[in-house]
Order: sequence, then C-alpha cells, then structure tokens
Amino acid sequence: MMRFDTLKGWLSWQESLHPLAIDLGLERVASVYNTLNPTGIKPLTITVAGTNGKGSCIAYLEAIYKAQGYRVGAYSSPHILKYNERIKIDCNPVSDQLICDAFARIEEVRGNTSLSYFEFGTLAALDIFWRSDIDIQLLEVGLGGRLDAVNIVAPDVSLISSIGIDHVDFLGATREAIGREKAGIFRANTPAIIGDPNPPQSLIQSAANAGAQLSCINKDFGYTKATTSWEWFSGNRHIGPLPEPSLKGEHQFRNASAVILATQLLANKLPVSDHSISQGLKNCHLLGRFQLINDKIPILLDVGHNPEAVNTLVDYLKLTFPGKRIHAIFSMMKDKDIASVLDIMNPVVYDWFFAPLANPRTATEALMQEIFSRSSVARVSFGFKGFTDAFNAAKNQSVDSDLLLVFGSFFLVSDCLNEFEKGELTK
Repeated sequence: MMRFDTLKGWLSWQESLHPLAIDLGLERVASVYNTLNPTGIKPLTITVAGTNGKGSCIAYLEAIYKAQGYRVGAYSSPHILKYNERIKIDCNPVSDQLICDAFARIEEVRGNTSLSYFEFGTLAALDIFWRSDIDIQLLEVGLGGRLDAVNIVAPDVSLISSIGIDHVDFLGATREAIGREKAGIFRANTPAIIGDPNPPQSLIQSAANAGAQLSCINKDFGYTKATTSWEWFSGNRHIGPLPEPSLKGEHQFRNASAVILATQLLANKLPVSDHSISQGLKNCHLLGRFQLINDKIPILLDVGHNPEAVNTLVDYLKLTFPGKRIHAIFSMMKDKDIASVLDIMNPVVYDWFFAPLANPRTATEALMQEIFSRSSVARVSFGFKGFTDAFNAAKNQSVDSDLLLVFGSFFLVSDCLNEFEKGELTK
C-alpha cells in the first residue's frame, strides 16, 4: 500500500496510477466509497452540473450558507492556484494534512480497484465532509453528470446551470446529447433546477423520466432588475431588493436565481434569511471569472474556453469596456472548439498573443498557427517562451487606455495569477 508524507507526493503518484485522465463510470468509485463509508450517512447535498456557471453557483451557495452561520463543505474543480481549493470548508481550502489523511484511508480500502486523479479527489472530499460534521455539502460535477464520480451521492437538490457544447468526445456533439448526460444527476421525487433559459428538450424529458420535481428559469422562477438592485420570485414568493451579484455578467443573475431557489427548496431543513442571501451574493468571490486586476493598464482574467462562455465574455466586454483596444493573451486545450472561439472573439480583440503552456493537453504553437491561419484574425504574435513572455509582449504594445485580456483556459489564468503572486510580471 502506498503512503506519502506530502500532498505533492500523493498527487504525482495519482497522476501516474490510472491509464486514463478521464474515465467515466460509477462502479469503481462507488465500490470504494461504500467501503470507505459503509453507513452511507451523508450531509444534506446540492449537486451542480452545467457547461458553464457551475463554479459560480457553488460559490454563491457557499457564501449564502456561510452567511447564515452553517458549516458548509464545497467540492469543485479544477483548481487555479492550489489543489486544496477543490475541497473547502466554510469557504477555506482544507489543509494538506486533511487531504493526505483522506488519501491514506482511500488507499487502505481500494484494494485492486483503479482510480483516476479526479476520482481520488472526489472520494477525499466526500470522506472529509462526512467526518467534519458539516450541515451541507455542495458538489460540482467535473464532467457531464450521469457517469461523473460525484453522482455516486444522491443529491437533495440537483441544479443544472447551463448547457453548451464542450467535451464532445465524452458527452456528444449536440446540446440534446449533452443535456441527456448532465440530467443524470436528477433523482426521483427530488427537486431539480434548470438555470438555462433555453434548455434542450432532452433535459426536460430526462427530468420527467426520472420523476424529478423540475423547476425552470423564466417559467417556475425568475428575476426582475432595477437600476442597482434586483428581485427574485417564484410563484407568489418574492425576495428583494437584492444587491447585484458580486460576480459580473448578465448570466450571473440567472446563476444567482437558480441558487436562491435551491436554498428555498431546502428551507424546511436549513432555513436561510433574506439577509444571508443578500450577504452571500455580495461577498461571493471566485478566481478567474471576469476577474479584474486594476493595474496601470487594467487586466481582465477569464477561464472561458468554449463558445457559450466566450459569447458571454464578448457581451461583458462590450458593456463594461466599450471603445477599449483589447490585447488578448490566449491559450486553449487542444480538444476545445478553438476555431469557433476565435470567430466569436475576433470582432472585439485588437491583437492576439499566443501563450504556450506546459500542460500536455494544451494546443501546440503549430496547431494554433494552423487554426489562426484559417481564421479572419489579422494580428497575431507567436514565438513566446511561455505566459510571462507573451504577457509582457502584449503589455509593451499597450497604452494606459487599453485592456489586457487573459483568457481561454484555467491553466492560463493559473499561470497568470501565479506570476502575479511571485511578482514576475513587469509593472
């Protein structure tokens, strides 16, 4: 049996252990979980799936329940700066020691069952949460829903934030196919919430097939906006005036609305006040989502990496930075729809700087050059050693009234924030 003294040791070993980085299916991970937690006792659970918006929904729920004074566990992925961000209690990443102890317990019971890096992390989160006497656990689906490791736990509320095209190799190439996969988190006689204003029919049908209690935005619940506040409603229940969500963009009103409904549906078990909802919306933080760094030349960071996410980004840029010349420092994973992202972003971006990343899943410079050559992009620069090199080149082309935009991948935003922490970027 393997045992490591450091979190880094455990994670390096896990990366080499399983032949596939992504291996969808619940049998292996469920068998280990049942041995780890034979009682099956779990905290109250909200499971969140969706192409975009999952992380935001988890962050709002976390902030609202914390504001009410509950002890709340949140599991999300990927992380941006530290692995520990994936497993949080009361909005704080748990310690290396807690995670290492959980990994050791998993290793003790898994026998010959092979687990992926993601499955180890999911089991560790569930193990830590049920041992930590928390009031509620918030679980973000990593990929899809039906066969994702978090789906071994039956949720008390299921929430789907949005359906777009992403991970086509695993989930299918249409919104209908992807909707069917994500609907796998629905359960019989259990509330299911859809925050997508235009849900694929497969999502509605799957909810009916599962016997879930479905609520859809703009039909069963919704919101109205005033100048600097907004109001949430469902039936004849109204909450407001509410402060604008601290995470920016029109889509955040939809995410926040779906989240408020989730809290109301669990109110008989975990009541929350309107004041706690307001506090949670106001105090919620999330790295890399329209994150603005107010430097001499402002820098906007966004992890958006699929057509739906970058459409939202374009709307936000037009609304918030009209007339600014935008320099994009950009990289993406090779399995993403890079060509569509370029087409959507090109009208608002002045010039592009390709930042190569060390991750083997990222698009190489050669692949990017080929995709850019087929696009209508006029100004693009290649030949940089890494993120810092590309960023500084973009900065040198900028004047104070411009905007530096870092987007396209969690890994790219992570590199950027890491470099800021180390003070590597030229001021």
